[in-house]
Amino acid sequence: QDQLVESGGGLVQAGGSLRLSCLASERTFSSYTLAWFRQAPGKGREFIAAVSWGRGVTEYADSVKGRFTISRHNANGTLSLQMNNLKPDDTAVYYCAATGGGTTSLAKYYSHWGQGTQVTVSS
Repeated sequence: QDQLVESGGGLVQAGGSLRLSCLASERTFSSYTLAWFRQAPGKGREFIAAVSWGRGVTEYADSVKGRFTISRHNANGTLSLQMNNLKPDDTAVYYCAATGGGTTSLAKYYSHWGQGTQVTVSS
């Protein structure tokens, strides 16, 4: 069964960095668009970044441009999110997601989701 497993979350001070990883269990994910979303307490799920298969076209939310970098490694089925200059507003549960379509910021088009990893940024 296709699975996504996130890791790398934790507690960091404002201005610090974290690197999240998502492990895909099936080789088929090498042909999926992969993305990161996050959800803060009391808020909806928010798109962060996506990367397409093939040419690796990326898309970012304005709130993280210049601070976060998404990358994928199809050979070992992993997706990464490098997060720099973290802010308290970045505190949320971060989710890895996959879709058979192109890059999109709409959560409804993603068919596979991980369980999430908590990121907490202290001020």
